[in-house]
Amino acid sequence: MLMMNQRFVCSWSMMILGVLCSAFFVLPISSAQGSEGFLRGKYLMEGLVGCGNCHATPNEATTPAFQRSLSGGQLFDEPMFKVYAPNITPDLATGIGSWTDAQLVRSIREGIRPDNSVIGPPMPISFYRNFSDKDLHAIITYLRAQPPIQNKVPAAQYRAPLPENYGPPITVVIDAPNPTDQLLYGKYLVNIAHCMDCHNPRDEQGKLQNQFTGAGGQIFKGPWGASVSRNLTPDETGLKSWSDEKIAAVLKTGLNPGGVHYQPPMAFDFYKNIHADDVAAIIAYLRTLTPVPFGGRK
Repeated sequence: MLMMNQRFVCSWSMMILGVLCSAFFVLPISSAQGSEGFLRGKYLMEGLVGCGNCHATPNEATTPAFQRSLSGGQLFDEPMFKVYAPNITPDLATGIGSWTDAQLVRSIREGIRPDNSVIGPPMPISFYRNFSDKDLHAIITYLRAQPPIQNKVPAAQYRAPLPENYGPPITVVIDAPNPTDQLLYGKYLVNIAHCMDCHNPRDEQGKLQNQFTGAGGQIFKGPWGASVSRNLTPDETGLKSWSDEKIAAVLKTGLNPGGVHYQPPMAFDFYKNIHADDVAAIIAYLRTLTPVPFGGRK
């Protein structure tokens, strides 16, 4: 997750999150907002997962991203695609209001919309396949409780073929690791936060080089200039010399050790809300990565 500078990490998938169980009962908004599921969903959405980092409405720029509406419209214009983040409010006409929970979960975990079309990048489907049922249930409870906003965004344009699928259908119930298993839970958190979608290098075709997990080196251009994802491995060019306290401080504040704010797309506006125990689990997992030189270079 820690990035020296990175693209507004797209939680594309939060655009359409749900639960595996199609029998999920949608509570009235007033009831849902006081439920355990809603509170967990709020924590994930406004913290670790940070869907609003991509799906927040751009014209609310003076408001912190995690407090903006999720009606989409943010443009991602890359060599391989031109995509406007979808509206993920429960609006019936332009959002996800007409989608069933089973359709939502299939979209996030398998990258397949209700019309059977494939969801393309920048939605990090391969990482969202790791979501537990309970956390998906919580996120959809949160999304259902948002005010519906009518905002039709332009259709995505892809300049390269999309995959037929992101893997076989997920047909078994998925449970999150117990937080007491810090390393396994830390890996789970890193996956659902899709950290390595930016912190793994990519080849010339734009495919993730997963053999160099966490080595960084991706370049992201935007109004800020050009950002480069940091090496998160315990290599000399990565986090080897960084203390846990230093990593946690950067993650929570967005400031480098010299007090200068890192550039986007790191979602520091969201990451400041991550609980200390979760930060500790993330750091513990990052310490276990294979040391790889920056960008995967030998």
